[in-house]
Amino acid sequence: MNQTNNKSVRFQITIIGILFFIFGFITWANGTLISYLKIACELNSTQSYYVASAFFAAYFFMAIPSSYILKWTGFKNGMSVGLLIMAIGTALFIPAAQTRIYGLFLTGLFTIGTGLALLQTAANPYVTILGPIESAAQRISIMGICNKFAGILAIYILGSIALKDADGIKAKLLTLSDAEKVIELNALASRVILPYTIIAIILLALAITIYFINMPDVPEEENTNHETEKIDDRTSLIQYPYLLLGAVAIFFYVGVEVINYDTFIGLGEHLGYKLDEAKNFPTYVGYMLLVGYVFNIVAIPKYISQQKALISLTLLSIILVLLTMFTSGKTTIICFMLLGFSNSVMWPAIWPLAIEKLGKFTKIGSALLVMGIVGGAVLPPFYASISEQLGSSQLGYAIMIPCYLYILFYALVGHKIGKR
Repeated sequence: MNQTNNKSVRFQITIIGILFFIFGFITWANGTLISYLKIACELNSTQSYYVASAFFAAYFFMAIPSSYILKWTGFKNGMSVGLLIMAIGTALFIPAAQTRIYGLFLTGLFTIGTGLALLQTAANPYVTILGPIESAAQRISIMGICNKFAGILAIYILGSIALKDADGIKAKLLTLSDAEKVIELNALASRVILPYTIIAIILLALAITIYFINMPDVPEEENTNHETEKIDDRTSLIQYPYLLLGAVAIFFYVGVEVINYDTFIGLGEHLGYKLDEAKNFPTYVGYMLLVGYVFNIVAIPKYISQQKALISLTLLSIILVLLTMFTSGKTTIICFMLLGFSNSVMWPAIWPLAIEKLGKFTKIGSALLVMGIVGGAVLPPFYASISEQLGSSQLGYAIMIPCYLYILFYALVGHKIGKR
């Protein structure tokens, strides 16, 4: 690769890094929104987790259409379109806050997720192909650092605004008349207008900037492996079982990771912590994810293969979930926090194992994997429902065990099935 190509790759990676920062900030803000909207819109626990459902469901419905949109617009213009859609979604938070209509908040979140689906469909395979497949986990981990650093900022910034003095507000609401309560809740709802207006403006500015900058598209031939295509006569994705099994692994991984950071505030309250303190607990997961990504960058593949790392850390995740369920106090918080570290290898390892040797099916295969992100829409409300039935936020985490067992199966056997 010549010097010009090296500069082009570095520039493209920088742009992707900025996008992953945006992914993280928007996605991790949902953890704060769940607790915030539970108060502002007077929701029960299961209803509050529809925040995650609305956001991540967009990935399922829009991943395949996104692959066709990118084929039509090209990579660069597709990024602009995705950012514009996200700006529209964040702008919907303004009328949603003014009216306190939960459905309008969910519409905004689904719209944001739609834009993110377009961006993710382009960004993840792009990072994977810019170098050897054996070191793909390293490059994805670098993107993960951008993502999780932004997520930590989102929790601190949005939490300090939306959930400021949340315990005092909850106590005060119990003493107010219906008319006074409406006034108080309207004031609480209005807190998100300014931050989401700022986010919408930033997204719009980025969409315009990327549209006008000179950024080369990824040539079509770089999305294929001609050597593989010569010896592989398969004609549809169904003939790549390791890809289909990988999409299911992504489904379970995203589901458990979203449960990890989106339910951490609720777990803290269940353990007796005040909301003003528990609102920052998801940042602990973010810090552990950052540590994990640094580990991936240093260790994979120099000291350990991405497959062996996936096996080891999936086993660790199962142990940590069991400890979270059956311990108490700070021990529970530490165990649940450490899940961030053990989860950190999963996306970077599953993605390249699932997308390897797809050749001409790389783009549509990537879209299928992005569809697996819908696990973040399905599993958190399921967790909330089980927790309510069991009467324990901790015992509800039992649903994470079979998810990790499937990921372990994929790491051991599933990624080999049908691979030539």
